[in-house]
Amino acid sequence: MKRILLFLITNLAVIVVLSITMRILGIDQYIAAQGGSLYGLLVFAAVFGFGGAFISLAMSKWSAKRMMGVQIIQEPRNADERWLVDTVRKQAQQCNIGMPEVGIFNSPEPNAFATGANKNKALVAVSTGLLQRMSRGEVEAVLGHEVGHVANGDMVTLTLIQGIVNTFVIFLARIIGNFVDRVVFRNENGGGMGYFVVVIVAEIVLGILASTIVMWFSRQREFRADAAGAKLAGAGNMIGALEALKRVHNPEGMPEQMAAMGINAGRGSGLKRLFMSHPPLDERIAALKQAHRLS
Repeated sequence: MKRILLFLITNLAVIVVLSITMRILGIDQYIAAQGGSLYGLLVFAAVFGFGGAFISLAMSKWSAKRMMGVQIIQEPRNADERWLVDTVRKQAQQCNIGMPEVGIFNSPEPNAFATGANKNKALVAVSTGLLQRMSRGEVEAVLGHEVGHVANGDMVTLTLIQGIVNTFVIFLARIIGNFVDRVVFRNENGGGMGYFVVVIVAEIVLGILASTIVMWFSRQREFRADAAGAKLAGAGNMIGALEALKRVHNPEGMPEQMAAMGINAGRGSGLKRLFMSHPPLDERIAALKQAHRLS
């Protein structure tokens, strides 16, 4: 539960900060006073909803490097680093995208991630644990999986979906806030303290519900990235890499803010499954075996 709460708090923080900013600038008070102008409210919601999502996207590579302590390989220092760079370059060429930055972050757990606002200027990073605990064929498949994310434009698509979700969260929260402020608190002018408190609470509740939509898309993109890894490095290597992840005792080696971009984000069942950024590994393995008619 702590893992889920951290994830949700991170996603909702941008919306809450924007809401406070809107109140400080007087935008919320204006919207509340113009309660009948749904079109104007929707425009404001879209500007702030998509604005927050694209700000996060623009900062994604910068924040990922610092959050994960990624060391970018400028000049390979050994044969392993040279192989990493050469493999990513070969896969990027096969996918017709620009050469991503390649980096390594210190973590005993095998994991990797890709991020960046532009598919031609992305970042692909792997953990030290991945390099130590997987064969080269399996590492190549993981790299193919991450390059597949970049080639598929998953970062931008996820941002657009987050922007749509943010828009409706901001929009509906203010409709609820305006209704409660006028009906319950009898504030005919709108924009009172009751309105502001209800808006924040509604944004948190709606944001939690809306995050299930974003996570559903995130789970679907993992199947496509697995298919890319199988195409670039062979189905056997991709399945082997996922099998290796299953054997990890504690697969949650990344901060929650980065989990959705990694190749492995833990396990979940029941309600917890709705908030998972990745499908269960067994489902991913089964999908690859079915696609390649393997037993």
